[in-house]
Amino acid sequence: MPDQTTYELEASPALRAFYKAGGVGFLLAVLVALSEIAIQFLPGVAQATERLETVTDWFALFEGHWFLGLRSLGLLNLVGAAVLTPAFLAMYFALRRQSEAWAALGLALFFVGMAVYFASNRGFAMLALSGQYAAAANDAQRAMVEAAGQAMLVEGTNRLGLAVIDVAGVVLSVAMLGGKVFGRATAFAGIAGNGLMIVFESVMAFVPNGRGMGMRIVMVAGICLMAWYLMAGGRLLRIGVGRA
Repeated sequence: MPDQTTYELEASPALRAFYKAGGVGFLLAVLVALSEIAIQFLPGVAQATERLETVTDWFALFEGHWFLGLRSLGLLNLVGAAVLTPAFLAMYFALRRQSEAWAALGLALFFVGMAVYFASNRGFAMLALSGQYAAAANDAQRAMVEAAGQAMLVEGTNRLGLAVIDVAGVVLSVAMLGGKVFGRATAFAGIAGNGLMIVFESVMAFVPNGRGMGMRIVMVAGICLMAWYLMAGGRLLRIGVGRA
């Protein structure tokens, strides 16, 4: 029986195209991450998003800067998860021979995390409510919209789905260890990046005033994740074009 590398390199044209799509998905995820960083340094962004303590603060942000409002409620996370979908699928197919159980578990967790996060995100709902708040004719109507907005914020700041996606990344990275498709450096970058993101999500959810600590953790996690995306994406692209 041929080893896994030979099997992958002899894949059908359709499967090769799938690996290419997965590689492109990883590279797009890098661009999304870099865009998130770049937006933060644009003039006026920090000031516009610095103090979002009440629902009316959020409505004001959406009214004046609708894109920043959506971004603050995870728009780029939604885009990033979407472009990672072909990448995680391609990783499953690349890893299924050496570690079927771990690869299947990682893929299943990814889709669970996607479903949870997409279902709980309330960015566009808050955008619609901000328009209703601006058009409200009296205090009673504004109070009703504020109550609805407060409920949306509670749901919209739930990042459990992202944490589950990070767990999926750890599982698939563990599946890479000892295999012939991805190198150990790629596996360790994935374990470090996704693992630190789990720590970040935990700090933000459970540590009072933990934002400063969380920002330091997410900086390191982001570097590791981008390295993982580049290495894994490059490998999938090489498999897709028939190179070892």
